[in-house]
Amino acid sequence: MNLTVTQDFNFKSPINKVWNALTDSDTLAKWIMENNFKPIVGHKCQFRNDEWNLIVECEVLVVEEPNTLSYTWVGGPINTIVTWTLKEENGTTSLHLEQSGFEKEDQAFNGAKYGWVKMAEDLKKVLGEM
Repeated sequence: MNLTVTQDFNFKSPINKVWNALTDSDTLAKWIMENNFKPIVGHKCQFRNDEWNLIVECEVLVVEEPNTLSYTWVGGPINTIVTWTLKEENGTTSLHLEQSGFEKEDQAFNGAKYGWVKMAEDLKKVLGEM
């Protein structure tokens, strides 16, 4: 079984600002986790949360600025692919998330589903500060 977490968010920010929040390591740290991310296809990086003793291994798969970003997301029981798709219309950026590759609807799947909603709220705050 291959399950996918799908979420849609809208931000009253220009697409380039949202793209920057998805691809700049320092900005990502403010709404996801500490990381050494670089938007370069093939770049291997980690997202880290020392408080939770969590390390997520990633490899950047697709960088099509400012519309598509995709990377692996591997940590603990999760071996998935995260894909962000951005579109701008009338000053609002639509951000579509797909995290694919879950094997079953379990704690990891549900944690991702609810975790991304919380992180999107944090992203909204970060965008307001930029």
